[in-house]
Amino acid sequence: MARARTTKPGLGPLAGFHPAVGEWFRAALGEPTRAQILAWPHIAKGETTLLLAPTGSGKTLAAFLSAIDRLAQAPEPEDRKRLRVLYVSPLKALAVDVERNLRAPLAGVSEAASRLGTPLRRLQVAVRTGDTPTSERAKMLRSPPDILITTPESLYLLLTSAQRELLMSVDTVIIDEIHQMAASKRGAH
Repeated sequence: MARARTTKPGLGPLAGFHPAVGEWFRAALGEPTRAQILAWPHIAKGETTLLLAPTGSGKTLAAFLSAIDRLAQAPEPEDRKRLRVLYVSPLKALAVDVERNLRAPLAGVSEAASRLGTPLRRLQVAVRTGDTPTSERAKMLRSPPDILITTPESLYLLLTSAQRELLMSVDTVIIDEIHQMAASKRGAH
């Protein structure tokens, strides 16, 4: 169940986030973009949200920041229910970049929470593509991440194998660059 995010008068569009999330965002990025401001209320309500905005407008971070805020405040889940966010990328290289780019907000929010004296749960992220070694895939099954970054082909393989149980607790799906996948065989996956 998504918690409703409301903007409190005078506190701006980050008011609905945990104070550590807002502090990190302002320190690292300044003010939210129009795409982020418009998207966050819908995402917070659990509504299906399509973000259409120019490159560099913060669409991916809009989705991820909401997920980070929600997951970091949630109690530590049992392993089989840990994976809550699935990110689907059209390219392996983009998947790797997104994982690398997530490190800054994950670490920054955690540091801000410590400074504020309100520690948040540290989130785990993993990438599963055709390049992911078998040992890493097995590790994900034993100890799932909170956020899984994958490609349509790897998602299809997960869904059509016994490993699909890994996805049973997913409640948020982020599909990036959907226009690159929708009209192709990859979109069918």
